[in-house]
Amino acid sequence: MDKPAISIRGLTRRFDDLVAVRDLSLDVASGELLGLVGPDGAGKTTTLRMLAGVLPPSEGDAIVLGQSIATRPEAMKSDIAYMSQRFGLYQDLTVRENIEFYADLYAVPRVDLPDRIERLYAFSRLGPFERRLAGDLSGGMKQKLGLCCALVHRPRLLLLDEPTFGVDPISRRDLWLIIHERIAGGTTAIVSTAYMEEAERCDRVAFLHEGRLVGLDEPRALQGSLGADVVELEVDRPRQALVELARSPLVRSATPFGDSLRLVLRREADWSAVRAALEAAGLRIARADAARPSLEDVFVELVRRMDEARP
Repeated sequence: MDKPAISIRGLTRRFDDLVAVRDLSLDVASGELLGLVGPDGAGKTTTLRMLAGVLPPSEGDAIVLGQSIATRPEAMKSDIAYMSQRFGLYQDLTVRENIEFYADLYAVPRVDLPDRIERLYAFSRLGPFERRLAGDLSGGMKQKLGLCCALVHRPRLLLLDEPTFGVDPISRRDLWLIIHERIAGGTTAIVSTAYMEEAERCDRVAFLHEGRLVGLDEPRALQGSLGADVVELEVDRPRQALVELARSPLVRSATPFGDSLRLVLRREADWSAVRAALEAAGLRIARADAARPSLEDVFVELVRRMDEARP
């Protein structure tokens, strides 16, 4: 079998008394798109910074493209692209000047640069704006420009820290198209996100919570592992319904979902008892449909299990 592009073993990072990443171990296959998913403070950014070689681990190690981040963090940097949440665009340079600047940093041969820039323009659609100052771009266009700058040297590994945060839906779609095109070309990528719907675009998802790995698998496999039933419910007084549902030992969680409520039940057979309790409280149920578990449902359940297992 091919060696993994990244092999992480016991990776830990402390900041004084805070353990930001705790004993993280996983492999990332060559050409895989892995999603790091979790809320703020879960350890996503710290993990990516360690894998990029810009932050040393407190314990453990990761072999990235054959190099140890603990002992040789500079050795693989020419083969990776790390795009932080605040990528270092130069606001007083144009779109093209920013790309050319990063090409020089990565020693891209001048003879190759025109073709590479045209290729980047083709999938980012930034060509018509190449003379516009980066400081005058919209948020979504800045993110696409940052991704172009990160890709100009054709890295083997992409490390992207919430690249779609604060980006409009159209630009978000464009960014994911760029990422998937690079994956199709053989690039390996780790993308952090707090958006569960984006995580479904990944080959595998790693759930992080308080620096710990709480789940790792393909999205569909994670959704199938919930071991519970989900019901979407429309009721005339949703706030009162939430109060009633919170009292029920048969309901794992109940959350607003648009105009409806989303219930995670312990067992399918529990729905009839839950329904009877709601009706006994004077609530009128307009609709109740079985639903497919979401990644958010799975994440909430995994965190609940982790909290219950703590001493």
